[in-house]
Amino acid sequence: GIYPTGSLCWKEGEGMSFLENTRKPQGLGGKLMVSAMNLGHRALADWGFQFLPLAPDAKVLDCGCGGGANLAKLLKACPAGIVKGIDYSPVSVERAQELNRKAIQAGRCVVTQGSVQDMLFAGNWFDAVTAFETVYFWPDLPQSFREVYRVLKPGGTFLICNECSDPEKDSKWTKLVDGMTIYTDAQLKDALEQAGFRDVEIHKNGKGWLCVTAVKGGIGQ
Repeated sequence: GIYPTGSLCWKEGEGMSFLENTRKPQGLGGKLMVSAMNLGHRALADWGFQFLPLAPDAKVLDCGCGGGANLAKLLKACPAGIVKGIDYSPVSVERAQELNRKAIQAGRCVVTQGSVQDMLFAGNWFDAVTAFETVYFWPDLPQSFREVYRVLKPGGTFLICNECSDPEKDSKWTKLVDGMTIYTDAQLKDALEQAGFRDVEIHKNGKGWLCVTAVKGGIGQ
């Protein structure tokens, strides 16, 4: 995730080192940021999930799962399914595991530390993959999208949700957070299609939030 909307307010030029925790939460500041993200991104997640119909027994992967709030939502939406999360921050993984401990103990949830660029998951396994407030920080977007494509089942859906989608309007965040890139809907659509996805759909709301869904084609498609 990026910044915890509605949770914390920043004065221009302050809190830069703390904001670095949006990219890879670490230490005490990272723990605070992860907790704030779980609260601050709730509205975005609620809005985005409406574009992702899920079967009760769906297998879902949340990339850049942060503090695990969306894993909990997915587990509730798929009561007979399996939900996995991946994040490259140990602090995020620890928090996500704490939040979803019962589901982990029941064998319905797994949270893994690692990179989206090179995932250890089997190919053609997930019915859906989600990415909330995280693609900004993926260092190799084409490779990451190819990995998401690989682990999805044919006909599976990839959902991306970002609060920021205007590189000029939202430039204050890229100045504050090193390694952050804000993509337009057209850039994401092009990258997804280059990775093999089809049926790319763009959704926006009055706040400037962006939700993109894309489908992995079946054999011969």
